[in-house]
Amino acid sequence: MYEILDDRFRTGRCHAGDSRLEVLYEGCRWAEGPVYVPAGRYLLWSDIPNDRLLRWDETTGTVGVFRSPAGHPNGNTLDREGRLVTSEQGNRRVTRTEHDGSITVIADRFRGKRFNSPNDAVVKSDGSIWFSDPDFGITSDYEGHRAESEIGACNVYRVDPASGEVRLVADGFQGPNGLVFSLDESRLYVSDSRANHIRVFDVRDDGGLAGDRVFAECSTGNFDNIRFDDGGRLWAAAMDGGVHCYDPDGTLLGRLLVPDVVSNIRFGGAKRNRLFIAADTTLYSLVMGVTGAPALPGRTAVQK
Repeated sequence: MYEILDDRFRTGRCHAGDSRLEVLYEGCRWAEGPVYVPAGRYLLWSDIPNDRLLRWDETTGTVGVFRSPAGHPNGNTLDREGRLVTSEQGNRRVTRTEHDGSITVIADRFRGKRFNSPNDAVVKSDGSIWFSDPDFGITSDYEGHRAESEIGACNVYRVDPASGEVRLVADGFQGPNGLVFSLDESRLYVSDSRANHIRVFDVRDDGGLAGDRVFAECSTGNFDNIRFDDGGRLWAAAMDGGVHCYDPDGTLLGRLLVPDVVSNIRFGGAKRNRLFIAADTTLYSLVMGVTGAPALPGRTAVQK
């Protein structure tokens, strides 16, 4: 299940984990957006067409419905206070679930126009929330509600932690999807599913972006979600039945082979060395020889 393409995949012990995937749940229509909650030792993930959030309990292995309806949720993450941040494709907004279970709308418009269908979000260590907004949820009624785009473009936005102001930080995408900060937060990586590549930007001190360039291209499928491990390697759900592993210099080191279309990945577990894989109708996990980056970046700098 490990395909080694560069010896650094071996020396980095990227292959030194479980020899097979563990099936945690089957029965989704399209699994997406896993996020591990350390305080409760459980995982939440989205089943977009079924309009629900599911919960897998690590201590018992049981699965239940966390929320339904849920706004056709896609990506999920945690903020600095451990609250759930969800990109709701169907409701065309980004929300936060408070500790008492109530829901706060973080952003639903830019300059008075509704977003297309927020897809994935990441929280920076300063509390700002960055998210992608492709049109995947409005092209049909399968993953949201069919509608015309009010903005007329697919962009990446930043929400200011103090004022709540929404700022357009990157445009020119065909289908922006997963996004993640480098370990020192000096760079933002964004996958563009329709363009089949990952773009990387330099993060400016004022919260803007600069230096747009292509980090990696996918010739065998479409990139979806992306994550870093604590060695600075980028792992990408490639939607071709695999998870691709890239060195910080952009070299494809190897792949994890998965028998389904992979949409989203997340490191979790007590040691952050368990990779959760949302793939088609199934949620998998794999205990690995590498460890995921800290939940909130900015603490370690590993760049080349």
